[in-house]
Amino acid sequence: MKINGERLWASLMELAKIGATEKGGVKRLALTDLDKQGRDLVVSWGKEAGMSITIDQIGNVFMRRDGTNNALPPVMTGSHIDTQPTGGKFDGNYGVLAGLEVVRTLNDLKIKTEAPIEVAFWTNEEGSRFVPVMMGSGVFCGAFSLETAYAARDVEGKSVGEELERIGYKGPQVPGDHPIGAYFETHIEQGPVLEDADKVIGVVPAVMGLSWYDCVVTGMEAHAGPTPMHLRKDALQVSTRIMQEVVAIANRYPPYGRGTVGMVQVFPNSRNVIPGEVKFSIDLRNVNDELLNTMHEEMLAFIDKTRGETGLKISIERVSYYPPCPFHPECVDAVRSATAKLGYSTMDVVSGAGHDAIYAARLAPAGMIFVPCKDGISHNEIEDAKAEHLEAGCNVLLHAMLERARVV
Repeated sequence: MKINGERLWASLMELAKIGATEKGGVKRLALTDLDKQGRDLVVSWGKEAGMSITIDQIGNVFMRRDGTNNALPPVMTGSHIDTQPTGGKFDGNYGVLAGLEVVRTLNDLKIKTEAPIEVAFWTNEEGSRFVPVMMGSGVFCGAFSLETAYAARDVEGKSVGEELERIGYKGPQVPGDHPIGAYFETHIEQGPVLEDADKVIGVVPAVMGLSWYDCVVTGMEAHAGPTPMHLRKDALQVSTRIMQEVVAIANRYPPYGRGTVGMVQVFPNSRNVIPGEVKFSIDLRNVNDELLNTMHEEMLAFIDKTRGETGLKISIERVSYYPPCPFHPECVDAVRSATAKLGYSTMDVVSGAGHDAIYAARLAPAGMIFVPCKDGISHNEIEDAKAEHLEAGCNVLLHAMLERARVV
């Protein structure tokens, strides 16, 4: 039993026309007119496939194919259709349209399932227009309140609540008043591991946890010429010590240790002035809480040591924390079993990026399926994936969902 790969690809290309960019990508920010067009198209496809539509108060959309026992909670799949400002055709969109293709295939083959099957697309997963990221699924699982989400504003001052109302996707259902029996999400990997190993399917046992920090090192501005090296209070040179240690800490905890400094602001940022203040971000990740906490403690200890050795003021604040998310063994096994049945090459891949499946996993057994993307590139207009890999991932999704929903 296999899906129609050509139909899946055609649907992806049709959706990609909405917000298409010159470089072949997609710009379809959450709750814009283009997002409404994309939502309307996907909903119309769901209705054509005989699915009923439910929309909740944060704009999450659930498209349902009934089972023979609708008292059972649905086996759900999904992702998102909002994109980054320089997004690609597949990030999120693939997960939604793979779910739709599963339903279309079941319709073609006249297969009934005991449990209902649902395809969801979640609001503002990307967080590129409104913060926080993974907003719709976060409200759905109770990670933060509906009021907090409604109050979030974009750079033009427009709020989530206002924009949901404007595009007609502020639904009546209370977020979370919607059962889930199990949740699967298919996604391009957004990294280079599968392509590098020449594997078709990534079985995802977990998503890395992450800690984000803002660090500020305060020294003193001085003239770059007259000030001797041993008398300087150079905030940038001290900052680079910490930045190097962030990388060193990550390298001490392979294979899933990650350490990144991605944003740096130097004051006064003048060619011949010794920097007096440097603000920079720190991003630490690992696959379990124990390792992530060890990395956290080592970073704080190094900063304390550096503060003592240099005499400079160094402040560090943790601004965000997402705990590691292990997926449910039964869902992981369902993906593994489906992959073996279909004969695809496979390996385990821990996700380094966040996904709606993280929040769904708080409410129900969950699992993820990865397929390769070209050069590991995502959040970029040149993001690309092979049609045969997308088809393979959707086939795995079909069989994994049927294992949970039970064919009758």
